[in-house]
Amino acid sequence: MKKFLIAAAALLIATPAFAEQLYVIEHAATDATASVGKTRDNRGDILTFANPVFDATNKKQVGADNGFCIRTVAGAAYECIWTLKLADGQITSEGPFHDAGDTTMAVTGGTGKFIGAKGEMLLHARDAKGSAYDFKYMLVK
Repeated sequence: MKKFLIAAAALLIATPAFAEQLYVIEHAATDATASVGKTRDNRGDILTFANPVFDATNKKQVGADNGFCIRTVAGAAYECIWTLKLADGQITSEGPFHDAGDTTMAVTGGTGKFIGAKGEMLLHARDAKGSAYDFKYMLVK
């Protein structure tokens, strides 16, 4: 019984509780891809963006993002780094961006209100065209 209690306590300590959840919607208005090959989709292509970001109701702009992605698997995935800029600080994220389906990226830091932030961000395309994305941040400090 004592071993069980110790193991349960260790699991509770090792499992972070999310200190803050943040949900915003990106409007992918500026996405541009620079191709490195002769075809339209090549490993090494660079996707850049600096887009407006809206609140959960998708009505009020609350910030912007800025970043880039490198194509790692043609037709399937990019590896990305970007910053979400809000009035009270910034959140940096990095990780895979898949052509199809949701993806989870790591939160690697922040500034202002988000200084020392860690956690993850779920990225979900709102439509098949990729014109808007849900960003659901689960932050721990």
